[in-house]
Amino acid sequence: MSQPVVTIISLGGTIASVPDETGLAGPRLSAAELASAIPRLGELAHVEVRDVARLPSCDVSFRLAREVAAEIADAVERGSDGIVVTQGTDTIEEMSFCLDLLVGVDTPLAVVGAMRHPGLPGSDGAANLLDAVRTVISPDAVGLGCLVVMNEQIHSARAVRKLHTSSPSAFNSGEVGPLGWIAEGTAHLRDRPYPRITLSVPEDVEVPLPPLIRMTMDDDGWWLAAIREMNPPGLVIEAMGGGHVPGWLSGEVLEIAQRVPVVLTSRTGGGEVLTHTYGGFPGSETTLVSGGVIPGGTLDGLKARVLLALLLAAGTQRPDIHRTMSDMGTLDRSATRG
Repeated sequence: MSQPVVTIISLGGTIASVPDETGLAGPRLSAAELASAIPRLGELAHVEVRDVARLPSCDVSFRLAREVAAEIADAVERGSDGIVVTQGTDTIEEMSFCLDLLVGVDTPLAVVGAMRHPGLPGSDGAANLLDAVRTVISPDAVGLGCLVVMNEQIHSARAVRKLHTSSPSAFNSGEVGPLGWIAEGTAHLRDRPYPRITLSVPEDVEVPLPPLIRMTMDDDGWWLAAIREMNPPGLVIEAMGGGHVPGWLSGEVLEIAQRVPVVLTSRTGGGEVLTHTYGGFPGSETTLVSGGVIPGGTLDGLKARVLLALLLAAGTQRPDIHRTMSDMGTLDRSATRG
């Protein structure tokens, strides 16, 4: 029986970082070097490597995400049975969700990184990369969309969040939990907890960049002048609690929502935005939603911004933006696995 073919696409980040003569680490390793450092990969799959970038993850962009999506499509066309993207962890939440939305094939796909570079004790990159390959060669990974494999856990790109600056266990999927785990060298997977959608963005269309604003106590609305000046295509607000903004800002928020799509998320990072629990004050979620603000459900601010940007790039109209936000912000309780 022939081995599965796995393509490793490298973007840089901590997993590809080694210290220089000053002791400071930066992304310098190629995909081939990453793969060659793990001899056991050859026991699992025939590995192909592609270097798309060698960047710190803070420099990742929508443009790069589209380039990676095209590279993934090429790998599938060449016959790859699974694809692993290696990158820095700072933007794994956003990049993995971009790929989840842009890659419309069922071929298993995982994004992986490291919290400790190879020059540190307890470096986790090699183990995470090995686990990612184990994941994408699993038949159970087919059709699950983009996965994130870190610290022996397998997460949905839609749900995963980075919750610590440096711990190997930094990644978590909140209330829904991980999609699976690695045990004794095998990936164990369950159903995807959210609906899967894919978006088609024309090649000649730039992805617009909606701002992400976080509400704070006694917020003086400093950002409103910038919003008026830049006239963005949309806006994402990380509101307080269940979806509240200071009353003195609510009128301005509603005015913006009449012009462009404004998505309401919660700065708490857990639960879902309310729609009809609190009222009787100007900044309540009831006031905002009834005035045209789009509730983001369980989407956090980062994921809502990615989804809104790609929906706008795809030419999606406001009613369909509202519907898609609702779909992606709601658990798919009907999901089954044969």
